[in-house]
Amino acid sequence: QVQLVESGGGLVQAGGSLRLSCAASGRTFSNYDIGWFRQAPGKEREFVAAITWSGKSTYYADSVKGRFTISRDNAKNTVYLQMNSLKPEDTAVYYCAADRQRRSLPQMGGVYGYDYWGQGTQVTVSS
Repeated sequence: QVQLVESGGGLVQAGGSLRLSCAASGRTFSNYDIGWFRQAPGKEREFVAAITWSGKSTYYADSVKGRFTISRDNAKNTVYLQMNSLKPEDTAVYYCAADRQRRSLPQMGGVYGYDYWGQGTQVTVSS
């Protein structure tokens, strides 16, 4: 069992930066691949970024590539999402999710298949 708690969201002006954290409970956190997703009002949840259990491989949605960086510290049971050059269209609730199935990175871009989800943290980017 893994419980995920997101933090670090807030209100930022366009062009600014935020760093989101996904803190996990449980000793087996390092066994899980982690994905970040977001959901804007009236829209479906969409993939943002993913990182494998070891941290050696990452995968990004085209919309955030070059602006966002996903990383993890297994000693701290935490995954981070550094978001730079934020745009108003990045406004959404951001969720992290854990997956133990060792799927391929493209497969991790799908919403389905994750074992655990956090409750989300709101990110609002003003123009």
